[in-house]
Amino acid sequence: MNSKLILLPAVLMAAGTTGVKAKGKKTDKRPNILVILADDLGYSDLGCYGGEIHTPNLDRLAQEGVRFNHFYNTSRSCPTRASLLTGLYQHQAGIGRMTFDDHLPGYRGTLSRDAVTIAEVLKESGYTTSMVGKWHIAETPLRDDQREWLAHHVYHEKFSDLCNYPVNRGFDTHYGTIYGVVDYFDPFSLVEGEVPIKEVPEGYYITQALSDRAAAEITQYAEDDKPFFMYLAYTSPHWPLHALPEDIEKYKDTYKVGWEPIRDARYKRQQEMGLFGDQKDFLSDRQFHDKWEDNKDAEWDARAMAVHAAMIDRMDQGIGQVIDALEKTGQLDNTFIIFMSDNGCSNEECQNYSPGENDRPDLTRKGEVMVYPKNKEVMPGPETTYASLGARWANVANTPFRYWKAKSYEGGICTPMIAHWPSGIKKNVGGFTHEIGHVMDIMATCLDLADAEYPTKYRGHDIIPMEGKSLIPIFTTGHREGHEYIGFEHFNERAFLSNDGWKLVRPGEKAAWELYNLNEDRSERHNLAAKYPEKVAEMVKGYEAWAKRCMVEPYPGQNKAKK
Repeated sequence: MNSKLILLPAVLMAAGTTGVKAKGKKTDKRPNILVILADDLGYSDLGCYGGEIHTPNLDRLAQEGVRFNHFYNTSRSCPTRASLLTGLYQHQAGIGRMTFDDHLPGYRGTLSRDAVTIAEVLKESGYTTSMVGKWHIAETPLRDDQREWLAHHVYHEKFSDLCNYPVNRGFDTHYGTIYGVVDYFDPFSLVEGEVPIKEVPEGYYITQALSDRAAAEITQYAEDDKPFFMYLAYTSPHWPLHALPEDIEKYKDTYKVGWEPIRDARYKRQQEMGLFGDQKDFLSDRQFHDKWEDNKDAEWDARAMAVHAAMIDRMDQGIGQVIDALEKTGQLDNTFIIFMSDNGCSNEECQNYSPGENDRPDLTRKGEVMVYPKNKEVMPGPETTYASLGARWANVANTPFRYWKAKSYEGGICTPMIAHWPSGIKKNVGGFTHEIGHVMDIMATCLDLADAEYPTKYRGHDIIPMEGKSLIPIFTTGHREGHEYIGFEHFNERAFLSNDGWKLVRPGEKAAWELYNLNEDRSERHNLAAKYPEKVAEMVKGYEAWAKRCMVEPYPGQNKAKK
């Protein structure tokens, strides 16, 4: 695939992606930092978390690094990205829900100017800063010609306000998409910095293009004196189910056995690898009672999961390219790498959505109709289809947990997280840490590595104090003084996790609070709210104080709901 030669700036085209050796003359010995984010990846999709999908490169990072079994996101793409990049709760960063403006402080739909990004801080500290991939933290405009715009039939030079693009939030360069959802073969909102890329080469596939770009940049950075910070944000495996035929072929028969055997096999591997330490019985009940042999859509469903696997496989291949570039240039040992997902696997059935709305195209550039197979009449995989996994496979992908993306149960907010840093990780190498972490801790970790200071003011704005805490003590000593509590809220899905392992969950505005002891019940099978009402009352009080402090309230519709 030659897309990198067409899309890369001249300086990177000249560098290529092979053969460059680090000169060993860097005077700045601070580590490089590489943050890799997957999109809608299930908790058990990777081999190193129990999956059957071929992920040798991520498995290698896990074997040489450390895996977290208790690492949290905010349950959806744009809020997680806002929290990760700012070290704040997502509401404090301005994106409590989606990238639409609800005209409330915590729900402005674009990244707040009262927050700074990791890139803004590290750039001032002497790092080269690069972003490759999906942004999704700028307001999503809607237009009268949205359908034609999504299909590249008309063009506007700005996908949102340029001031909210990555290159205006601290990144020296950005190649990737501004919006959230993409056609993998011809992505909408693809940019080079501020400039829209209006045409991609034949054979283009965005996962491969992002990997090519990241590897090329890393090769070039080997000749620089400065360390680099790279944020590599894949769109994979977010719907639509688009994958390369050769990758789908590997999994064409894998999922024909159905939901339960795949889930059971994942759980068995998780038990064998000691995923949750002393907890040996941690599989939640399957959320559905229908049987695969009675599934009239079995052929379609098996193909859908095969495409999902193929998308992850191609992402892992690309991460292998990035690792190879680091090794060939002598930078791997002094590069801190973390990999995670923005939320759990999605239960959505996007084939039932309205084509041509928001960021969901219904036409290709050539004018071909994208089929949204509501009745599963067309197999997923090629560009002319638009489909997703649905809840049953999401329940499998998130083994051993219940639920999925946008929920505040573990299946929505707990992510696989791998840290790799040969020169810095001293504890639990090749294994798991039970320490609790959150995406807002990434900012503090990066600043710790870079010996950089978090500002109180930035470009005339008073900056909200950082909420995150550095993860570095976990790698060096095995333990850190963590958060007293972590709060969660997304579209009235609420949770409150204390550092002693107790967790409150409220699945909806009118639902009762539920209480779980994750120390003994990692998959939230036993609601203890009736048994410990005093604990519930204590934690609800803590949640309400957190919600007021962290701009969760006022939330959209709150006043209306009280009437």
